[in-house]
Amino acid sequence: MKVGIIGAGSIGLLFAASLAKSFEVTLYTRTTEQANKINQNGILVLKDSEQTGTAFVHAVPFTKWIGAEEITIITVKQYQLPAIIKMINNLPPPESLLFLQNGMGHLKLLQSLKTKNVFVGTVEHGALRENLYTVRHNGVGNTNVAVFHGDSALLNKFIASSPKDFPVLLQDQYYQMLVKKLIVNAVINPLTAILGVKNGSLVENSFYFQAVNTLFAEISSILNLDPMEGYLEQVIEVCQQTAENRSSMLKDIEAGRLTEVDAILGYLLDKAKEQQKVAPLLTCLYCLIKGKELDERGKES
Repeated sequence: MKVGIIGAGSIGLLFAASLAKSFEVTLYTRTTEQANKINQNGILVLKDSEQTGTAFVHAVPFTKWIGAEEITIITVKQYQLPAIIKMINNLPPPESLLFLQNGMGHLKLLQSLKTKNVFVGTVEHGALRENLYTVRHNGVGNTNVAVFHGDSALLNKFIASSPKDFPVLLQDQYYQMLVKKLIVNAVINPLTAILGVKNGSLVENSFYFQAVNTLFAEISSILNLDPMEGYLEQVIEVCQQTAENRSSMLKDIEAGRLTEVDAILGYLLDKAKEQQKVAPLLTCLYCLIKGKELDERGKES
């Protein structure tokens, strides 16, 4: 099976290197420079300060993507999706697309696609891009996927052929799958980004943990979670399992990049507005993150 991957950030590099064990992978990069580096050096994967392998894939700028692969995985940040979807809609509809973004703000965008099969997924792996062709695999997990529209035949074929050490799991309901990840992201990402702490600090520091519980209560009210307990346990478990990790939002703030706060907290604020519910904590955190973005990006200019 031929697999295309659009986006060569940390997740794109990790998926390209991992899936290359089982598939013919083409990685579509933002720049020609990155494509050339990957073609020259391969993708280097690091884990625990050691290089675990080098994967050789074909890399080209994403402007050359025409949807020829049986399945294309889109790994760009959610705020980069509008331009990607516009490009997709200007081409003959590809057979199957799999979107791996944080949050749920992208679901409205996916409704405009004429693609036969549209899949969505969540990624439990931790990854950090160290240079244009090197990725550090910080945490091992599963990739969960579900059908947004279309059928699951090709998705099942992809899952069955995926490497055993890089499991892809089919979930019945895309909404429930995305909500679970949304809650984790909505609690951990903004708090760690504002506090400047690793994930584990949110449960190790009793005052931070009070903030976790209060924020979770507001989120659960907006999402009408019933029962709530299992979702909070999942947040705590992720904090413990990724205790030494810095969240993606914290890393984005530190690097002066845009964050995915609109896709995560923005989605929840829209949900609150639809139900005429107040969300003071989410509103405050959203404004603080947007302010941080402005400050950090201002330093770069």
